[in-house]
Amino acid sequence: MDTATFPVPAHWIGGEAVAGSSETIQVVNPATGKIVTDVPSGTAADVDRAVAAARAAFPNWAATAPAERAAVVRRISDGLKARVEEIATTITAEMGSPIAMSRTAQVGFPVAVVESVTALAADFDWTEQVGNSLIVREPIGVVGAITPWNFPLQQIVSKLAPALVAGNTMVFKPSEIAPLTARILAEVTAEAGLPAGVFNVVYGTGPVVGEAISAHPDIDMVSFTGSTRAGRRITAVASETVKRVALELGGKGANIILDDADLEQAVGKGLMMAFSNGGQVCGAWPRMLVPASRHDEVVELAVAAAAAYTVGDPLDEATRIGPMSSEAHRQKVDGYIRRGIADGATLVFGGPGRPEGLTEGAYVRPTIFANVDPDSAIAQEEIFGPVLTIIPYPDEDRAVEIANSTVYGLTSGVFGESEHALAIAKRLRTGQVDINGAQWNPLAPFGGYKQSGNGREFGRQGLEEFLETKSIQR
Repeated sequence: MDTATFPVPAHWIGGEAVAGSSETIQVVNPATGKIVTDVPSGTAADVDRAVAAARAAFPNWAATAPAERAAVVRRISDGLKARVEEIATTITAEMGSPIAMSRTAQVGFPVAVVESVTALAADFDWTEQVGNSLIVREPIGVVGAITPWNFPLQQIVSKLAPALVAGNTMVFKPSEIAPLTARILAEVTAEAGLPAGVFNVVYGTGPVVGEAISAHPDIDMVSFTGSTRAGRRITAVASETVKRVALELGGKGANIILDDADLEQAVGKGLMMAFSNGGQVCGAWPRMLVPASRHDEVVELAVAAAAAYTVGDPLDEATRIGPMSSEAHRQKVDGYIRRGIADGATLVFGGPGRPEGLTEGAYVRPTIFANVDPDSAIAQEEIFGPVLTIIPYPDEDRAVEIANSTVYGLTSGVFGESEHALAIAKRLRTGQVDINGAQWNPLAPFGGYKQSGNGREFGRQGLEEFLETKSIQR
């Protein structure tokens, strides 16, 4: 990718491009280490302008009939589908997702989210009679959205679609690591007929733009996806204005393989859920919990399956794992791999350092550890890279205890006979549990327990997240 492919973006405020200050942030292609382009380094004053535009647009958008709002959001989906290749190559350039995944998941998931949310609008109970009370569900107001780099389009669309259908306006800060898709989305919203000021984009860093959004008195809600550390800070800053805060934070998902599971299916799906997008997924399953008596069998299956996860140029259609999102993140993941070895875990695949033949770029070797201590750093802390830890357990009570032992509670998986697996799933303290690799459902709520956050995205609950509830007695 060269700089001519990606012209310097500007903020998007009030339905048009707005130049930022002279200070910029470099966007680096992690596969090559080369600069793709620059984006403005936004300021609190830029946030003020965006909030003013969103506040001015709110009354008319909130008064628009829900069916009309949903129709506009559906046209946003159409616009995304028309620009799949442009979006996919942009995401691959800015954060390294393999191009095949960029097309299918990085663009496909947001389209599915939009279609599911807009389908809800027609049958949603915007008003409800309860005795002598009329219960009215109204938009909360101006939403501040802050998203990470791992799914740059999906993360914002998962907030934007329900927020718009609910009648809110928005000020959005994309990650400074992967900010380029935001401009494409802004253009698509304008082409879809979204009124000026309803959706605004301010580029910049978390400590400046993120803090300004979180603290702003005219922002009524902050919806954040990212690290637990950043989520704590946003909550603290937002508390000064007592605004609503929805958080989708870190995870350390456990994949519990029961003794009656189909091992080949369980290991294959589990490895995919650990390595997909280079393991840079909050809902990943980096912990594979297996019966102690079948540990060695599972390890053999996992190592054999891992050989198919080719690492390389993310523009190569055959690549399954591209670079990490940045050199700094590569060093973090590599550090955890070295920590696992130092702490005594058994390295059975991969290891520290770059893969053979890849001397440049933010690449790591997909790695599997066996006989992992469930209390060790690599089993407790979010690595956010292609590192699978295989943990033996003596009985199912201990398996559930291990699965629930981290500070996180976002996702998990269970493989085994259907009813047996369901009984285990009900004991897990996570917001989502997949049994036997069940298909993703965009109408099901998604969110975390414990330090994986609060609030829900997707489905009816995701729409309700952006609504206030009023009762009128008569």
